[in-house]
Amino acid sequence: MIAVVDYAKGNLRSVQKGLEVAGASDVRVVTDPADIARAQAVVLPGVGAFADASASMQVSGQMDAVRDAIVASTPFLGICLGLHLLFEAGAEHAQNGDALPPGLGILPGVCDRMPSQDAAGAFFKVPHVGWNSVEKLPGCDTPLLEGIPEGEHFYFTHSYTAPDSAYTQATTTHSITFPCFVDYNHTCFGIQFHPEKSSDAGLAVLRNFVNLIG
Repeated sequence: MIAVVDYAKGNLRSVQKGLEVAGASDVRVVTDPADIARAQAVVLPGVGAFADASASMQVSGQMDAVRDAIVASTPFLGICLGLHLLFEAGAEHAQNGDALPPGLGILPGVCDRMPSQDAAGAFFKVPHVGWNSVEKLPGCDTPLLEGIPEGEHFYFTHSYTAPDSAYTQATTTHSITFPCFVDYNHTCFGIQFHPEKSSDAGLAVLRNFVNLIG
């Protein structure tokens, strides 16, 4: 069973449908931490604010359940906000002097807002919405990008980006070059783009995830 975690942050049914089209036979939208604990794989989708998601998941017990699943090497896929929540904290909606809202703390660093200007001073529209290319880093060996051509285009919609880390496998450039794909121990994956909105390329990524689960 693949558990799609419902923490009131969107795109649940489209992600569920995408996984089913990719070959998964049992995909369930769940809220109960016990369902997360018994799942064979966990997917954390989302469109929304980091602070709201963090607070909701802490109160419900989902934060601990998802963290425990990742630590136990249960296959995990975080999409957009689900990628950001893999990190230690997020700067979105944080007040001056307040502690940053915590994430799962699986990966190091803080997710921050994408700048509206590049290093040369050119302006870019933020949120970053639309199709953009994904560039694999040298030595990229993540199983979820297997068979995906270099520079393949995927659909993005976001204002915040994940920090760079040793786990970055691919990047995308808008006003800055930012991590769009992370791989932690070949069992925990985070992606900035939306595979459920990315046509055949997105379906291929979801199929690779389903095949990894077996």
